[in-house]
Amino acid sequence: MSKTFVAAGLMSAALLAGGVQAATDISMWHAMTGSLGDWVQDLANDFNKSQQNCRLTPTYKGSYDQTMTSGIAAHRAGRSPNILQVFEVGTATMMFSKGAVVPVGDLMAKAGYEFHADEYIPAVYGYYSTPDGRMMSYPFNSSTTVMYVNLTKFKKAGLPTETDKLPKTWDDVKAAAKALKDAGEACPMTTSWMGWTQLETFSTWHNVEFASLNNGFGGPAARLKIDSPLHRRHIENLAEMAKNGLFVYKGRGNQADAAFYTGECGISMGSSATLANIRRNADFEFMTLPMPYYPDVEGAPQNTALGGASLWAMAGKSEAENKCVADFFHYLSDPQVQANNHMRTGYLPVTLKAFEIAKASGYYEKNPGADVPVKQMLKTTEKSRGIRLGYLPNIRTIVDEEFEKIWTGGQSAADALAAVVRRGNEQLARFERVTNR
Repeated sequence: MSKTFVAAGLMSAALLAGGVQAATDISMWHAMTGSLGDWVQDLANDFNKSQQNCRLTPTYKGSYDQTMTSGIAAHRAGRSPNILQVFEVGTATMMFSKGAVVPVGDLMAKAGYEFHADEYIPAVYGYYSTPDGRMMSYPFNSSTTVMYVNLTKFKKAGLPTETDKLPKTWDDVKAAAKALKDAGEACPMTTSWMGWTQLETFSTWHNVEFASLNNGFGGPAARLKIDSPLHRRHIENLAEMAKNGLFVYKGRGNQADAAFYTGECGISMGSSATLANIRRNADFEFMTLPMPYYPDVEGAPQNTALGGASLWAMAGKSEAENKCVADFFHYLSDPQVQANNHMRTGYLPVTLKAFEIAKASGYYEKNPGADVPVKQMLKTTEKSRGIRLGYLPNIRTIVDEEFEKIWTGGQSAADALAAVVRRGNEQLARFERVTNR
């Protein structure tokens, strides 16, 4: 036997005799690319360096849809990761996936960690919890909707740029868009994620139901309620703006984001997480503002709808692996880690302590408007808690399909909303049947 193998054997024996064990490996599948992918890897590296018992390996699995689909398929085949990142519209699907997940509240309690709901931003905690307050998944990269304005274009159009004089209501937005158009701008206003920004958030921001049973929080029998007079009024308003060249549709998903940070459009509505890309690419002054509202609607503004994603602990894993998953979630819960994540990415700080740390650091003074997403999420009602519906990604696609007919003049706002309700309710009825099997 060679001296090398003898030495290795003696070393292994010494390690075993000393009680030293190899770290437990855990896996995480995610949908973060580019700088956000680097952020996820940095978190894993930092967690791995912070302790010796667990080793986390994150793996990019494609888009949000692809990541969730891959995770569910892997669970059925007995090959799921320990942690699966799922976007917020997949929450109902995961909650009703019997036997697929371990509720985070249960996971943390078994690992000996205390959980205090009042430490979390209300809208964030409420969205990922059951009616009795049990948290089902860990809020990871939470975002919400905001309005961005190009201050350079505003100045050129003769519009005021002081914060207290920037658009607050939809009438303000329409007036600003008209001034931008009159100044020669081809794209005064746009919006990304049409269903999320102009229907889901519009509903919670005005404290009206998007769907029955408190927007699905009351169970899978919920049905859409977005053909109300208020919803029709709003979409008719957007249709008129589109007809007059004040609103320009730039495509589905987040396609409108680039139209803002490249300087094409003067006003844009989208995710608060777009802030990182705007900072990186914009060569103009800009400001982040709360979403606009109709001041004659009682209760408005209330709070905006949650976006982003959470982390789900997948079932069927060993006790050691589950303990490591709980350790990682505990690491993510540290207020300083939360604050650093918020300031680096533009995602919400999730906990109130993290918000205070960011504030004390001077972050919001140096980055005016960066606290808008947090402030929009601090108060909730049963109607504004969020949207938790099965097959919500399918419903968003239906919204895009029907609304695109509005922007081309092929369908009225009322007809489009009626079609969304009819087709969307077919999806919800199918989800109800599946969950009741």
